[in-house]
Amino acid sequence: MERTEMLKQFYGQIDEDRRLLKSRHGQLEYRVTMHYIHKYLHSGCRVLEIGAGTGRYSVALAREGFDVTAVELVQSNLDVLRENAAGLPNLTAFQGDALDLSRFPDDSFDVTLLFGPMYHLYEGTDQHRAIDEAIRVTRPGGVILAAFLSAHAIICTNYLYDWVPTVRGIQENFDGDYRVKHFAEQLFTGFDICEFEALFADKPVEYLTTVAADNVLEIAEKREDFSMTDADFEAFADYQLHICEKREMLGNSSHLLYLCKKRG
Repeated sequence: MERTEMLKQFYGQIDEDRRLLKSRHGQLEYRVTMHYIHKYLHSGCRVLEIGAGTGRYSVALAREGFDVTAVELVQSNLDVLRENAAGLPNLTAFQGDALDLSRFPDDSFDVTLLFGPMYHLYEGTDQHRAIDEAIRVTRPGGVILAAFLSAHAIICTNYLYDWVPTVRGIQENFDGDYRVKHFAEQLFTGFDICEFEALFADKPVEYLTTVAADNVLEIAEKREDFSMTDADFEAFADYQLHICEKREMLGNSSHLLYLCKKRG
């Protein structure tokens, strides 16, 4: 099945709008991500979110007064995004693909969020095309935040924990030398952290940091006896914000952020 059709089918069946709200690991991912977005925002910033889903980030930033443009591939997500954005004249939403942002001129945005596409791009040429487009539309000195998944976390969350044969997960996701394999049938593709960082090596950007967005909460929360009070969550979120850039902590996280600045 072609990539666009797979995504339409998948996102048409799930409640994407509540993903970052209904679970503790989703709440932590949102908290950490917003912290880093705000770190690079200033008054008058123009923000682009590519792969905006139902607009959880775009709507929040528009409500804060920023000029936000959202691009989403899947029509069902875009419909919800537009409903959520009702009454926000500073949020404009388009249907579009991360591989073609030709509707936007070069150097158009101060902060660019590449949040959904890298989960679903399996070919190296497509991965580079999405990154190049995000960089192109960002102004010199502007910041790009790119979200990606850990292939090693996928072994834990999708195979080891759910009692799918681990040997199958390893064979599907890695070659004989444990290099990551990207394949469309998986729907969500993960990366080795160094592999993802290397995608930007020859780009006109300055590396800022790599961030662990949700730690091990996605695995922990699958336990039947999992419990976390609001006070415990606040304490854990504060802890995560203080350790999320430590290299030794990156491998614990399913969701990660790569941050860079476009060179002038």
